[in-house]
Amino acid sequence: MAYPTTNENIRTPGKALNATLWTLQVLAALAFLAAGGSKLAGSPMMVAEFEKIGLGQWFRYVTGLLEITGAIAVVVPKTAFYGAALLATVMVGALIAHVAVLGLAIAMPAFFLLVLTGTIAYFRRPQL
Repeated sequence: MAYPTTNENIRTPGKALNATLWTLQVLAALAFLAAGGSKLAGSPMMVAEFEKIGLGQWFRYVTGLLEITGAIAVVVPKTAFYGAALLATVMVGALIAHVAVLGLAIAMPAFFLLVLTGTIAYFRRPQL
């Protein structure tokens, strides 16, 4: 049985899609650096939100660290998928917290960021 000598199974996005993805990745990184930074810095708004959620302030620190880790990973080519998947997972939790505890009215940013990071993860997924 002969095996192909080329990398036929490797999917590379076209130039326009690649440029769009990089733009989305940078925007996501900036958004999550700001959000994670405000959580770690103890922004009064973030402290109040996490107090209302009721899981304790330690959870604010964990969330901030996950957001900053994901923001860095999403702009590194070899880890972009993993960073986007991490951030999408964090946004699922945020969306649940917003809908269940904080109110549906403020859930739109979490939903938007979930769609954004999910899109990045989908297009940057490793190919087998």
